[in-house]
Amino acid sequence: MFFYKFTTKFQRLENLITQTIIIAMAVRQLEKGEMIPYDLLLLADPDRKLLEQYLINSWIFVLEQIETIMGVCVLQNIDNQIVEIKNIAIDENYQNKGFGKFLLENTFEIAKTKGFEKIRIGTANSSIGQIYLYQKMGFDMKEIRKNFFVENYENSIFEHNLQAKHMIVFEKNL
Repeated sequence: MFFYKFTTKFQRLENLITQTIIIAMAVRQLEKGEMIPYDLLLLADPDRKLLEQYLINSWIFVLEQIETIMGVCVLQNIDNQIVEIKNIAIDENYQNKGFGKFLLENTFEIAKTKGFEKIRIGTANSSIGQIYLYQKMGFDMKEIRKNFFVENYENSIFEHNLQAKHMIVFEKNL
């Protein structure tokens, strides 16, 4: 069980009171037979066919709070040393609140316990927020896969009025 701390400040009877709310959250592996949270997975990868292909040989982890799935992360081993985050998404209601960082940090620990030395993640050239977050979390740019999204996705993908064309691959030592 992991805990996430929120701090809010409010004025009450002219006294500044700081209230700390502790919310119990867990990152756990999805069990066989459990419903796969496709609604979340499709936030990060809009092609269900491609999703189905990489889910077959992957581990699926969910971030949940009191039976509410807030996020999802899909890991797939590249080799004995490297694992790749194939998909990571946070429910839109929980975005920009630190839950993506929390899920990534727990994913690093999961990968370490599975014996991996490095972790990779790829994102589109148009995914400005993700590019910033991954570098902030210690990832370094490894390569650019030119025209990845143009060649592998039936429909064009746009974010922030930019077309997703190239995949930027990041890697981090664990």
